[in-house]
Amino acid sequence: MLDMKMIRLRAKEVQEAAIRRKIPFDVKELIAADDWRRMQMAAAEKLREERNRFAAAISELLRGGRIREAEEKKKEAAALHDRLALAETGLRDAREEFDRLMRLVPNLISPDTPEGDNDRDNVELRTDGQPPQFEFAPKDHVELGRLLDLIDVDRGVKIGGSRQYVLKGNGALLHRAVQQLAVDLLLEQGFTLLELPAMTKEEAFVGTGFFPASRDQSFAVDGENLFLAGTAEVPLVSYYAGETLDLSQPLLLAAAGPCFRSEVGSAGRDVRGLYRVHQFAKVEQVVLCRADLTLAEELLVRITAHAERLLQLLELPYRVVAVCAGDLSAKNYKQFDIETWMPSRNAYGETHSASLLLDYQARRSNIRYWDENGRLAFAYTLNGTMAASPRILIPLLECHQREDGTVRIPKALRPYIRGLEELK
Repeated sequence: MLDMKMIRLRAKEVQEAAIRRKIPFDVKELIAADDWRRMQMAAAEKLREERNRFAAAISELLRGGRIREAEEKKKEAAALHDRLALAETGLRDAREEFDRLMRLVPNLISPDTPEGDNDRDNVELRTDGQPPQFEFAPKDHVELGRLLDLIDVDRGVKIGGSRQYVLKGNGALLHRAVQQLAVDLLLEQGFTLLELPAMTKEEAFVGTGFFPASRDQSFAVDGENLFLAGTAEVPLVSYYAGETLDLSQPLLLAAAGPCFRSEVGSAGRDVRGLYRVHQFAKVEQVVLCRADLTLAEELLVRITAHAERLLQLLELPYRVVAVCAGDLSAKNYKQFDIETWMPSRNAYGETHSASLLLDYQARRSNIRYWDENGRLAFAYTLNGTMAASPRILIPLLECHQREDGTVRIPKALRPYIRGLEELK
């Protein structure tokens, strides 16, 4: 959510942000709704003042014993009450329409965000490592998973339906090992680890900007005002909703836990293996800081570097891309994605993202702090993937495979998987 005063001042920029994202939003409609809301507020307030005057006059007449005149005033007051009830109904409707449109307002877009329509137009910033060159026909992660008894997709589907899987034995250990390595790296950087609810109230999704735009990506809990979180960003940011914080130093929060996504709109895409599944585990970074763009930009670079460090320890080649306007979600001001080399795709595949949202989430979630002038201000928020598994297992298995079907375990990961040097 953006500040309405700012929207009016920068209406053209807000509209352009929607157009560049291909979001069907009309800033003129919002401004008209705000005008109507203000008119309804003024009309209702005028009638309330008139009602108060009637009440005072009736009271004065009764004190003076002028009963008949008081009764006449009461009749006039009753008619006024009906007019006020209609005005308040109109005001409620105007506020609901204004609030609906405000929830649809996209964030502004950073000046250095590249132009483009989709992820194919994202701009490569840098690469690290070289894709492996095999002297044999490499297997994909599904074949390796079957050969090494790590992954059982068939029984996963039998149990849970499409886009489900089972990680077995060393496959499950590898899955947990990557997460724990990621958590330890964040703890070294001063993050506080939280264990959070996976079921989250609807207002948390609204407050973090996932609803209404991405509502169809979430699983609802029948009969409850609860949804399964698709990322710990939702409960991590909501942890401080409605609070005033001390942000003399940025707040560094982390969580590791299950995530769920319906993957609506992805029918037929990435149906083989572990790339696009309904349930996964994620280690997430969330940062809250003062409304200082220079500081926030530095923190965005920092949380991206944390994820890069993990990939370097996993000895995986990757690239960092600047996400273009057409691939930028409505809530993000600026975003970097990290794509890791996946031999089975003969391409880089997205494994991480890091985003700066300015005060977009904080306004929706009402997270504030006292600034240096002693005034309340809305915080800035950032978030970044540290590890998402089992997707990260795709490059981990495929890049480190050998001709004999074994898979080498990177040195940094071995202490987390019982000292194993290879899977065989």
